[in-house]
Amino acid sequence: MKKLIISALILSCCVLQSNSKVMDNMNTDTSLAPIEQLNLTQEWDKTFPLSEKVDHSKVTFVNRYGVTLAADLYKPKGASGKLAAIAVSGPFGAVKEQSSGLYAQELAENGFLTIAFDPSFTGESGGKPRYVASPDINTEDFSAAVDYLISRDDVDGDKVGILGICGWGGIALQAAINDPRIKATVASTMYDMTRVSANGYFDSENSAEQRNAKRSAMAAQRTEDYRNGSYKLGGGVVDPLPEDAPKFVKDYYDYYKTSRGYHKRSLNSNGGWNVTSNLPFLNFKFFEYADELENAAMIVHGDKAHSFYFGKDAFEKLKGDNKEFVAIPGASHTDLYDQKDVIPFGRIVEFYHKNFEK
Repeated sequence: MKKLIISALILSCCVLQSNSKVMDNMNTDTSLAPIEQLNLTQEWDKTFPLSEKVDHSKVTFVNRYGVTLAADLYKPKGASGKLAAIAVSGPFGAVKEQSSGLYAQELAENGFLTIAFDPSFTGESGGKPRYVASPDINTEDFSAAVDYLISRDDVDGDKVGILGICGWGGIALQAAINDPRIKATVASTMYDMTRVSANGYFDSENSAEQRNAKRSAMAAQRTEDYRNGSYKLGGGVVDPLPEDAPKFVKDYYDYYKTSRGYHKRSLNSNGGWNVTSNLPFLNFKFFEYADELENAAMIVHGDKAHSFYFGKDAFEKLKGDNKEFVAIPGASHTDLYDQKDVIPFGRIVEFYHKNFEK
């Protein structure tokens, strides 16, 4: 027995030594990915005018997957000391020069340090392939923005929030569930991209047969993309606009395809996402643990929006007296993209102040 024990110990030591040699030959560098040098435009190319009440600059930061994100930073002019901060993104398929930048600038006018960022693989942000979305990586994008804000000397790390618009409203809620550093979250005119991808609009495609048909189509597209060496784009907002298009499609056209909101880097204004981008959203479910979100959340929706049911149903999953649902009478989905007389900025500012002070 004694010889068996000694033999076992010798064998164990040999395994440890062997593993040690393997580790010596491995790249064990666990440092954060370096920030990529992005080609950022220095001209003011937003769909809204620059406010005289804020200072604007460009910043970059890296997420957990090594993608460098580009953002516009807005800071109240003349501000000093540590400020509460908010990261903004969306709508889904838009860029920071559109709706998210408008929100960020408006919040900065009300005393917050804000950033509006382009998600991974889009706009001025890095990452390849281009024009692909991911429920995991895009949720991480918000947490990476929080990493960046908390690290700044002029930010109070205990007072950091996020705001997501349209599809990034749902992603913002998912990020808040996962990241307790996010003290307050606003989802404006939100989509649940996992639900709409899997079930279609108004849950009209909610069957295994219909989902399997989508999977088959995207799997075939994967094969074609690989053979072609490039990804097929799904197309942005339909153009020309059919006369019988649903009202919400006409509303999208009025924002993304006209001088009101068109931007040359916006996916929705141009060629759209990669066709296969929907694959992970089809098999992923947001808000599985929404009832465990302890920090504050506000969902803002126009009561005439085709997307209203996304916000209403998500809100019903939330628990606690620090959750708010704000319905805007008569407002459509895209009214909350840029209509400053419709977007309840006063309520949103009050919500952040109240919950940052708790």
